[in-house]
Amino acid sequence: MPDLTPWADLPAETQLSLRQDYAADPTCLTGTCSLEAKTRHFTDWLAARGIAFSEADLHPRRA
Repeated sequence: MPDLTPWADLPAETQLSLRQDYAADPTCLTGTCSLEAKTRHFTDWLAARGIAFSEADLHPRRA
């Protein structure tokens, strides 16, 4: 598997653009309320685009 860029290393504008692209992708309708399932699906979607995402990225440390 190729090296993935960590989500936290992406600029905020890029993160926002990816979240918007994900929301607009009809294949991303999970049909579930499960946060775990949604996170898993988003993680897989990002990995296909060369980006690493984990549950830790849901709650980044605040400075």
